[in-house]
Amino acid sequence: MVVDEGVVRLVWKERVGSAIVENDMFQKFFIFLLLVAAAGECKLPQLTPRDVKNKVEEILKAHVSHKSLSLELIERSLANFCEELDPTKTYFLEEEIAPWIHPTPVMLQRGREGVLKADFSLFQEIHAQFVRAIERRGQIETANALKELPKGVKNEEFKEMSWASSEAELSDRILRIKSLQVQAADKVGEGRERFLQYLQKRRLNREAELGQAQESLKISLTYALKAIAGACDAHTHYFIPNEANQFLIQVQQRLFGIGAQLRDDLDGLAVTQIIENSPASHKLRLNDKIIAVNQEPVMGLDISEAVELIRGEKGTPVLVTILRKVTEEGGEERVEKLDLEIIRGEIVVEESRLETHVEPYGDGVIATLRLYSFYQDPKNSAALDIRKALEQLKEKEKLKGVLLDLRGNAGGLLNQAVAVTGLFMKKGVVVSVKDHTGMIQRLRETEGKPVWEGPLFVLINRASASSAEIVAQTLQDYGRALVLGDDHSFGKGSFQTFTLDAVGNPKINPLGEYTVTRGKYYTVSGKTPQLQGVVSDIVVPGVLSEVEIGEKYAKFPLENDEIAPSFDDDLSDLSPFHRLQLGQSYKLQLQEPLATYTPWLELLRKNSDCRLKNNKNYQNFLQELHKKNYDSDQVDLFSSVDLQWLQALNIMKDYLFLSSKPNGTP
Repeated sequence: MVVDEGVVRLVWKERVGSAIVENDMFQKFFIFLLLVAAAGECKLPQLTPRDVKNKVEEILKAHVSHKSLSLELIERSLANFCEELDPTKTYFLEEEIAPWIHPTPVMLQRGREGVLKADFSLFQEIHAQFVRAIERRGQIETANALKELPKGVKNEEFKEMSWASSEAELSDRILRIKSLQVQAADKVGEGRERFLQYLQKRRLNREAELGQAQESLKISLTYALKAIAGACDAHTHYFIPNEANQFLIQVQQRLFGIGAQLRDDLDGLAVTQIIENSPASHKLRLNDKIIAVNQEPVMGLDISEAVELIRGEKGTPVLVTILRKVTEEGGEERVEKLDLEIIRGEIVVEESRLETHVEPYGDGVIATLRLYSFYQDPKNSAALDIRKALEQLKEKEKLKGVLLDLRGNAGGLLNQAVAVTGLFMKKGVVVSVKDHTGMIQRLRETEGKPVWEGPLFVLINRASASSAEIVAQTLQDYGRALVLGDDHSFGKGSFQTFTLDAVGNPKINPLGEYTVTRGKYYTVSGKTPQLQGVVSDIVVPGVLSEVEIGEKYAKFPLENDEIAPSFDDDLSDLSPFHRLQLGQSYKLQLQEPLATYTPWLELLRKNSDCRLKNNKNYQNFLQELHKKNYDSDQVDLFSSVDLQWLQALNIMKDYLFLSSKPNGTP
């Protein structure tokens, strides 16, 4: 399956200081801190050395640039392995791992020969050092429990962490990270003591799993495969089964379960949200506390493990034991214990798919379509849902303009990027894909029946990636849309294949799955957004406009390059049979480059800049962004009105007014 992975897994891999990538910054940051504490708690597969060797060979055979296990890859892999075990750099000391993070040529050759011979003893040596580091971490935690947490800790100080050079530095780092975590907990209303217990539980669970010397081979093999895959580039990953399942959920935006969002309260899993019309909506209530699943207590389990017990195939039953507060007639409360059988169903995460909003303008409306990902399952897809939304809007309203909001859209399925673009253009090339063999394949819109041909703006930010960049840049290339928002998008111009087909109901390999970067994509102009991103026609700064996120900050990114433009599609990538099958009518109805917005572009920019300069709220907002101080209380960046969207809406209104003038010119 070709999957334009985007930045799906970014939050799993980034450091503390780089975790803020959404408008809801503190909430996302808080979730990240929990993920850091929980990292590595998933059940590891029963890999053999031969399994790992075979998977490495498969990945390298398919990779766009790395075709063999070079010494460079081994050097990257050893560094990655240390970071996979210790992602927050709070266990190892630099001097302990110096032989592996600063390897000699002899060490590199040993590592390479070992992998080629299915001998991973070098990685086991690193794991043995980690087991010893776990013991020291426990001693540091005990000593730190008596210390006061430092004040004024900022996440920026953890952005480019090096390995600690001494035990004292390690202890101080652990204490400062804990202070930062407590600050995040305070900001989202978590009880401090309960939160600290939660973090300790996560840490101890992870240490119990990864600290087993007798399981050294299994642990080393799993993390070695992760490290070697990640050494190829920023988007080649090996997933253990649980992670592969989470990846599928992200791509499909659906899962099979009961439809309840849970929070670990240490003494059970509290129900914090129930999806409407889900199986849970008929049995559970908010604040119910799940204490057992199928008679197995969940206390002591990681929340991801408990959730896996609840999930299962559609139509199958799951027995949940809950504690529920009940108020008697006299007002007294009591807690009752209930066993509830819930039939699992398909849960579609609608709020993570498409959101539609209309704004009145004159005798009609401007529609905003907020697309959160490029998804597809057996019943729905991004393109189909946008088509339905636009057709319904045109039936009910006088549609004046469309604002396609792709902010924070981190990618998804490549075929959906092509299909969504095709909704707004005639026939022609949408994207060209150059694979690991150098062969170029063009993906086209062949129907030539756009559902909307009127004014179209695309709103992006620095977290718009992959499929979102294909759509934005292609529509920009054709002159079909203006691109507004942050100065540039994320900058991911590569595509991956996933070893599972996400469209159906795939069965995950118990040995795990992987994505591998097969090549890069280029829009019809021959440009790729790799590294530099899609450049906005009109810059409207948003909450991420000063945040250092993007492909250029990722590990081992591919370079930027260009291919020949394909506005005049010669069909040279097709066989004679397929050219004939496509027919001459295709060539007669190609989308031509347009200059629709060109006459008004400078005036639109000027008017936008003027509005920004005279908007006091926006200026305060921009000042806070320039400070790069996201803890400031002077301006509430996270619950305020969406100023970036409002400005984009004003630019659309400006264009509609200017283009409606009788003489048709500014």
